[in-house]
Amino acid sequence: MRRIALTLLIVAAACGPASAERLVVSLSNHRVEVTSSFTGEDLVLFGTVEPDNARTPLRPPYDLVVTVAGPRETMRTRRKERVLGIWINTETREFVRAPSYLSILANRPVTEIANQEVLRRLQIGLDNYLMPQRIGPDVADTVRDDPFRVAFVRLETEQGLYREDGTAVTFLTPTVFRAAIPLPANVPTGSYSIDVKLFAKGVQVAGANSALEVIKTGIEQYVADAARDHGLLYGFATALMALFIGWFGSVVFRRD
Repeated sequence: MRRIALTLLIVAAACGPASAERLVVSLSNHRVEVTSSFTGEDLVLFGTVEPDNARTPLRPPYDLVVTVAGPRETMRTRRKERVLGIWINTETREFVRAPSYLSILANRPVTEIANQEVLRRLQIGLDNYLMPQRIGPDVADTVRDDPFRVAFVRLETEQGLYREDGTAVTFLTPTVFRAAIPLPANVPTGSYSIDVKLFAKGVQVAGANSALEVIKTGIEQYVADAARDHGLLYGFATALMALFIGWFGSVVFRRD
Protein backbone atom coordinates (compact mmCIF):
# COMPACT_ATOMS: atom_id res chain seq x y z
CA MET A 1 0.00 0.00 0.00
CA ARG A 2 2.85 2.39 0.75
CA ARG A 3 4.35 1.71 -2.65
CA ILE A 4 1.01 2.35 -4.34
CA ALA A 5 0.52 5.60 -2.42
CA LEU A 6 4.04 6.75 -3.30
CA THR A 7 3.44 5.92 -6.97
CA LEU A 8 0.16 7.87 -7.01
CA LEU A 9 1.88 10.85 -5.38
CA ILE A 10 4.61 10.88 -8.03
CA VAL A 11 2.06 10.62 -10.86
CA ALA A 12 -0.02 13.44 -9.36
CA ALA A 13 3.05 15.67 -9.16
CA ALA A 14 3.98 14.90 -12.75
CA CYS A 15 0.47 15.67 -13.96
CA GLY A 16 0.31 19.00 -12.12
CA PRO A 17 0.30 22.36 -13.86
CA ALA A 18 3.22 22.71 -16.30
CA SER A 19 3.50 26.44 -15.70
CA ALA A 20 3.16 28.66 -12.66
CA GLU A 21 2.71 31.85 -14.71
CA ARG A 22 0.12 33.45 -16.91
CA LEU A 23 0.25 36.60 -19.01
CA VAL A 24 -2.21 39.50 -18.97
CA VAL A 25 -1.65 41.90 -21.89
CA SER A 26 -3.33 45.07 -23.16
CA LEU A 27 -2.74 47.05 -26.35
CA SER A 28 -2.84 50.86 -26.42
CA ASN A 29 -4.90 50.88 -29.64
CA HIS A 30 -6.57 47.97 -31.41
CA ARG A 31 -7.63 50.01 -34.44
CA VAL A 32 -5.26 52.14 -36.53
CA GLU A 33 -6.82 54.48 -39.10
CA VAL A 34 -4.78 55.40 -42.17
CA THR A 35 -5.55 58.81 -43.68
CA SER A 36 -3.82 61.05 -46.23
CA SER A 37 -1.71 62.56 -43.43
CA PHE A 38 -0.73 59.23 -41.85
CA THR A 39 3.01 59.15 -41.13
CA GLY A 40 3.10 56.01 -39.03
CA GLU A 41 2.16 55.21 -35.46
CA ASP A 42 3.79 53.68 -32.40
CA LEU A 43 1.63 51.31 -30.40
CA VAL A 44 2.43 50.11 -26.90
CA LEU A 45 1.69 46.67 -25.51
CA PHE A 46 1.47 46.56 -21.72
CA GLY A 47 1.36 43.40 -19.68
CA THR A 48 1.99 41.66 -16.38
CA VAL A 49 3.13 38.24 -15.30
CA GLU A 50 0.78 36.76 -12.73
CA PRO A 51 0.83 33.46 -10.86
CA ASP A 52 -1.45 30.84 -12.34
CA ASN A 53 -2.17 29.69 -8.81
CA ALA A 54 -2.27 32.04 -5.84
CA ARG A 55 -0.10 29.66 -3.83
CA THR A 56 2.51 29.23 -6.56
CA PRO A 57 5.46 31.66 -6.44
CA LEU A 58 6.73 33.41 -9.57
CA ARG A 59 10.19 32.68 -10.96
CA PRO A 60 11.83 35.82 -12.33
CA PRO A 61 13.92 36.90 -14.15
CA TYR A 62 11.88 36.46 -17.33
CA ASP A 63 12.36 37.02 -21.03
CA LEU A 64 9.60 38.13 -23.37
CA VAL A 65 9.20 37.88 -27.14
CA VAL A 66 6.41 39.65 -29.04
CA THR A 67 5.75 38.62 -32.66
CA VAL A 68 3.51 40.93 -34.70
CA ALA A 69 2.47 39.53 -38.10
CA GLY A 70 0.47 41.40 -40.72
CA PRO A 71 -1.88 40.14 -43.46
CA ARG A 72 -0.55 37.25 -45.52
CA GLU A 73 0.43 37.92 -49.12
CA THR A 74 2.12 36.06 -51.95
CA MET A 75 5.20 38.04 -53.03
CA ARG A 76 8.06 37.56 -55.46
CA THR A 77 11.76 38.29 -55.50
CA ARG A 78 13.74 38.49 -58.73
CA ARG A 79 17.43 38.06 -59.33
CA LYS A 80 19.00 40.41 -61.84
CA GLU A 81 22.10 39.61 -63.83
CA ARG A 82 24.08 41.50 -66.41
CA VAL A 83 23.65 39.89 -69.83
CA LEU A 84 25.36 41.51 -72.84
CA GLY A 85 25.65 44.76 -70.92
CA ILE A 86 21.97 44.83 -69.92
CA TRP A 87 20.54 44.05 -66.48
CA ILE A 88 17.65 41.58 -66.81
CA ASN A 89 15.65 39.33 -64.48
CA THR A 90 17.05 35.83 -64.79
CA GLU A 91 15.41 33.97 -61.90
CA THR A 92 12.26 34.44 -59.82
CA ARG A 93 11.17 32.99 -56.49
CA GLU A 94 7.64 33.24 -55.08
CA PHE A 95 6.99 33.48 -51.34
CA VAL A 96 3.61 31.93 -50.53
CA ARG A 97 1.47 33.61 -47.87
CA ALA A 98 4.34 35.52 -46.30
CA PRO A 99 3.44 38.17 -43.70
CA SER A 100 3.30 41.64 -45.25
CA TYR A 101 4.52 43.02 -41.91
CA LEU A 102 6.63 41.18 -39.35
CA SER A 103 8.17 42.47 -36.12
CA ILE A 104 10.05 40.34 -33.62
CA LEU A 105 10.36 42.35 -30.40
CA ALA A 106 12.19 41.18 -27.28
CA ASN A 107 13.91 42.42 -24.14
CA ARG A 108 17.28 41.12 -25.39
CA PRO A 109 18.60 39.37 -28.51
CA VAL A 110 16.52 36.26 -29.18
CA THR A 111 19.64 34.11 -29.51
CA GLU A 112 20.28 34.76 -25.81
CA ILE A 113 16.75 33.84 -24.74
CA ALA A 114 16.60 30.19 -25.85
CA ASN A 115 18.62 27.66 -27.82
CA GLN A 116 18.38 27.41 -31.59
CA GLU A 117 16.14 24.34 -31.54
CA VAL A 118 13.53 26.12 -29.41
CA LEU A 119 13.73 29.30 -31.50
CA ARG A 120 13.25 27.33 -34.70
CA ARG A 121 10.35 25.30 -33.34
CA LEU A 122 8.53 28.40 -32.04
CA GLN A 123 9.45 30.53 -35.10
CA ILE A 124 11.15 33.22 -33.03
CA GLY A 125 13.36 35.62 -34.97
CA LEU A 126 13.49 36.61 -38.63
CA ASP A 127 15.92 33.78 -39.34
CA ASN A 128 13.55 31.19 -37.86
CA TYR A 129 10.18 32.40 -39.12
CA LEU A 130 8.71 30.06 -41.73
CA MET A 131 8.47 31.62 -45.20
CA PRO A 132 7.46 28.90 -47.67
CA GLN A 133 8.65 29.37 -51.24
CA ARG A 134 7.28 27.97 -54.45
CA ILE A 135 10.07 26.11 -56.19
CA GLY A 136 8.68 24.60 -59.34
CA PRO A 137 5.57 22.60 -58.42
CA ASP A 138 6.54 22.34 -54.73
CA VAL A 139 6.07 24.71 -51.80
CA ALA A 140 8.52 24.39 -48.91
CA ASP A 141 10.58 26.41 -46.47
CA THR A 142 14.28 26.85 -47.19
CA VAL A 143 17.41 27.29 -45.12
CA ARG A 144 17.85 30.72 -43.57
CA ASP A 145 20.89 31.58 -45.74
CA ASP A 146 19.02 30.92 -48.99
CA PRO A 147 19.93 33.92 -51.21
CA PHE A 148 16.32 34.61 -52.22
CA ARG A 149 15.16 34.49 -48.61
CA VAL A 150 18.01 36.75 -47.48
CA ALA A 151 17.23 39.24 -50.25
CA PHE A 152 13.50 39.20 -49.48
CA VAL A 153 14.02 39.85 -45.74
CA ARG A 154 16.57 42.58 -46.52
CA LEU A 155 14.21 44.42 -48.89
CA GLU A 156 11.31 44.23 -46.43
CA THR A 157 13.58 45.43 -43.62
CA GLU A 158 14.75 48.40 -45.68
CA GLN A 159 11.10 49.43 -46.12
CA GLY A 160 10.49 49.20 -42.38
CA LEU A 161 8.05 46.31 -42.77
CA TYR A 162 10.30 43.65 -41.20
CA ARG A 163 12.32 44.17 -38.04
CA GLU A 164 13.92 42.31 -35.18
CA ASP A 165 14.63 44.43 -32.09
CA GLY A 166 16.17 43.06 -28.92
CA THR A 167 15.51 46.29 -26.99
CA ALA A 168 11.84 46.94 -27.81
CA VAL A 169 10.54 45.17 -24.67
CA THR A 170 11.23 46.73 -21.29
CA PHE A 171 10.53 45.16 -17.90
CA LEU A 172 9.38 48.03 -15.67
CA THR A 173 9.43 45.64 -12.72
CA PRO A 174 10.34 41.93 -12.62
CA THR A 175 6.74 41.14 -13.64
CA VAL A 176 5.47 44.28 -15.45
CA PHE A 177 6.55 44.99 -19.02
CA ARG A 178 5.90 47.22 -22.02
CA ALA A 179 6.65 46.64 -25.70
CA ALA A 180 6.89 49.32 -28.41
CA ILE A 181 5.31 48.29 -31.72
CA PRO A 182 6.27 50.68 -34.56
CA LEU A 183 4.01 50.89 -37.61
CA PRO A 184 5.60 52.71 -40.59
CA ALA A 185 3.73 55.04 -42.95
CA ASN A 186 3.57 52.32 -45.62
CA VAL A 187 2.05 49.74 -43.28
CA PRO A 188 -0.38 47.40 -45.14
CA THR A 189 -4.04 47.44 -44.17
CA GLY A 190 -5.72 44.40 -42.70
CA SER A 191 -5.78 42.28 -39.57
CA TYR A 192 -2.62 41.79 -37.48
CA SER A 193 -1.92 39.03 -34.99
CA ILE A 194 0.16 39.62 -31.85
CA ASP A 195 1.74 36.60 -30.21
CA VAL A 196 3.41 37.03 -26.80
CA LYS A 197 5.69 34.36 -25.34
CA LEU A 198 7.19 34.37 -21.84
CA PHE A 199 10.43 32.50 -21.13
CA ALA A 200 12.25 31.51 -17.97
CA LYS A 201 15.73 30.04 -18.25
CA GLY A 202 15.26 29.28 -21.94
CA VAL A 203 11.91 27.53 -21.56
CA GLN A 204 8.54 28.95 -22.56
CA VAL A 205 6.36 29.15 -19.46
CA ALA A 206 3.36 31.18 -20.66
CA GLY A 207 1.81 32.81 -23.71
CA ALA A 208 -0.90 35.22 -24.75
CA ASN A 209 -2.44 36.57 -27.95
CA SER A 210 -3.92 39.85 -29.08
CA ALA A 211 -4.82 41.53 -32.38
CA LEU A 212 -5.12 44.87 -34.10
CA GLU A 213 -6.61 46.16 -37.33
CA VAL A 214 -5.24 48.73 -39.77
CA ILE A 215 -7.88 50.35 -41.98
CA LYS A 216 -8.08 53.21 -44.46
CA THR A 217 -10.51 56.04 -43.75
CA GLY A 218 -11.74 59.12 -45.59
CA ILE A 219 -11.13 59.65 -49.29
CA GLU A 220 -8.45 56.94 -49.33
CA GLN A 221 -10.99 54.31 -48.31
CA TYR A 222 -13.50 55.60 -50.87
CA VAL A 223 -10.95 55.43 -53.70
CA ALA A 224 -9.76 51.98 -52.65
CA ASP A 225 -13.33 50.64 -52.50
CA ALA A 226 -14.14 52.15 -55.89
CA ALA A 227 -11.05 50.63 -57.49
CA ARG A 228 -11.86 47.21 -56.03
CA ASP A 229 -15.63 47.08 -56.50
CA HIS A 230 -16.07 49.12 -59.70
CA GLY A 231 -12.86 48.61 -61.62
CA LEU A 232 -14.22 49.54 -65.07
CA LEU A 233 -15.87 52.77 -63.93
CA TYR A 234 -12.82 53.65 -61.82
CA GLY A 235 -10.51 53.22 -64.82
CA PHE A 236 -12.81 55.27 -67.06
CA ALA A 237 -13.04 58.08 -64.50
CA THR A 238 -9.27 58.08 -64.01
CA ALA A 239 -8.68 58.34 -67.77
CA LEU A 240 -11.15 61.23 -68.06
CA MET A 241 -9.48 63.01 -65.14
CA ALA A 242 -6.05 62.64 -66.74
CA LEU A 243 -7.35 64.02 -70.05
CA PHE A 244 -9.00 66.95 -68.29
CA ILE A 245 -5.87 67.81 -66.29
CA GLY A 246 -3.76 67.67 -69.45
CA TRP A 247 -6.17 69.92 -71.36
CA PHE A 248 -6.44 72.36 -68.45
CA GLY A 249 -2.66 72.54 -68.14
CA SER A 250 -2.25 73.27 -71.83
CA VAL A 251 -4.79 76.11 -71.57
CA VAL A 252 -3.19 77.66 -68.48
CA PHE A 253 0.38 77.50 -69.72
CA ARG A 254 -0.33 78.18 -73.40
CA ARG A 255 1.80 80.84 -75.02
CA ASP A 256 -0.03 83.16 -77.39
